[in-house]
Amino acid sequence: MGNDVEELITSALSAAAASLVAPGDWLTGDQRRAAAIQVLDARTNELDEQRRQAISPNAVVGGHTATGELSAEAVEVVHRVASDPGRLTRSWAEQFIAVLGEEAYTELVGVAACAMVLDTFSWALQDNEASFGSPIQGMPTNERPEDVGDVGAWVSQSTGSGMANVSRSLSLVPVTNSAWVGLVQAMYSRGPGFLDLEWDRALSRPQVELVAARTTAELECFY
Repeated sequence: MGNDVEELITSALSAAAASLVAPGDWLTGDQRRAAAIQVLDARTNELDEQRRQAISPNAVVGGHTATGELSAEAVEVVHRVASDPGRLTRSWAEQFIAVLGEEAYTELVGVAACAMVLDTFSWALQDNEASFGSPIQGMPTNERPEDVGDVGAWVSQSTGSGMANVSRSLSLVPVTNSAWVGLVQAMYSRGPGFLDLEWDRALSRPQVELVAARTTAELECFY
């Protein structure tokens, strides 16, 4: 069972890393890779650190600048999502959605989330930041799904019933969502035997739930 879980996670990590340098929903491979690189920078970026230490991030003067691939607004979104997600507000999001469009905004959030998982995993196992390959050329799909609408979230999401909110949070950008869901399923919800209430592993099911609950509390996860 251990090898099965390891292979599942390794496969999901590889697929996510590949997706971050390939054309996505509304961003090119160059833009997605540039956004992933900004996630790595957010860990030690001086402006991000000042914001984290401030009572309110809005109390810190200044902003991130554009790169060759991303606008200043896109860079700002990635850095805030990567460095201080627990204090994002709807008014903040609407400000950037008005400039970027909700599709590109949502994709940037998804790219940042995937890159954060890859980078955190790399640091935990290898004490080194994640690396990303060369960008793959091509055009993004530029397709907005037909079954998305206002469900009370900050951005449009799938209006279909029966889907967990965490699974449909990126449903506006299905290419990006595919990589994100793959990571979630591999690392938490779809491991072999995970749905069993009891199992024969190094950690008991209650111990795993305790670690997961504590981790999400530390990361200020909405769910």
